Amino acid sequence: MTLMQGVTELIPHFGIKASCNLLNVPRANYNRWRADRKSVSVAKRNVRSRPPRSLDDSEIRQVEETLNSERFVDQSPRAVYATLLDEAKYLCSWRTMYRIMGRNRPVRERRNQLRHPRYEKPQLVATTPNQLWSWDITRLMGPSKGVYYQLYVIIDVYSRYITGWMIADRESAELATRLIKETCIKQRIQYGQLTVHADRGSSMMSKPLALLMEDLGIRKSHSRPRVSNDNPFSESQFKTMKYRPDYPGRFGSLQDARSWADSFFTWYNSRHYHSGIGLLSPATVHYGNAESVLIKRQRVLESAYAARPERFVKGSPTVPELPEAVWINRPISLMELAGEHSKAH
Repeated sequence: MTLMQGVTELIPHFGIKASCNLLNVPRANYNRWRADRKSVSVAKRNVRSRPPRSLDDSEIRQVEETLNSERFVDQSPRAVYATLLDEAKYLCSWRTMYRIMGRNRPVRERRNQLRHPRYEKPQLVATTPNQLWSWDITRLMGPSKGVYYQLYVIIDVYSRYITGWMIADRESAELATRLIKETCIKQRIQYGQLTVHADRGSSMMSKPLALLMEDLGIRKSHSRPRVSNDNPFSESQFKTMKYRPDYPGRFGSLQDARSWADSFFTWYNSRHYHSGIGLLSPATVHYGNAESVLIKRQRVLESAYAARPERFVKGSPTVPELPEAVWINRPISLMELAGEHSKAH
């Protein structure tokens, strides 16, 4: 028995001070010894055993190697998760991938926007492809300071499919009119079928474009002044483009810009797994192939659940579903507005 243990034995009979004096032990030393024993005891109680449903070390290493591989290093865990499901592979949920990566970067909203009371807030909804388009123009930097190219992009709001794009050396109402007309022909848009939303740039508000839309039976919609959130789908698509790892920043020529954009839009339409449409590619949704892909993915999840059900706390997992409706500034009565669109067709 140590001196400290002896003091502990005497304390119930004589108290701390007298017990320390009897054994010639400084009371401060005894208090530190007792505090150290208490902290060790608390640490032992706080040690948490690994839950039986968690990934083991080899499985965690496999997930890390997959996420850091050359193939997936530039993709988000959601996209990796969707890609693996399409290949009939399941490692873990995309949330678990985020936890393994240790990422904790909150997405911040854009700056506060001015809302002008004189302009009505656009409230638009789409329940099928080719019902609502959004378009905008962004500048691409050329080979030297002051040289820019103009990228025109039309995106289908429901499917996120890029239905039309063009790169020119200038912004022009005539070019915008030609692009929209050709895109409507390519997508076989019927009279009265489509609503096109844009901001209030000079090309968007031009008279030639307004006359074309009237001739084609296209309903016009415009953002409020200085409110970029009224055109979120085009803004989001531009951000996706300019944050791609291979985005060059500057383009050597107009032909270089067109060549890069052609490659990007092919990837975006066919291989980009979009979180807003159930981790499907825009082309899959736009051309009506979503259901078959979701059924295949569900089978993969069911097989994973049958193999290790204890890892799925909430029961059998299900694939993300397609949204019933997508909107710009959600209407107060979403279904009523959707009904108005249907009647208009």
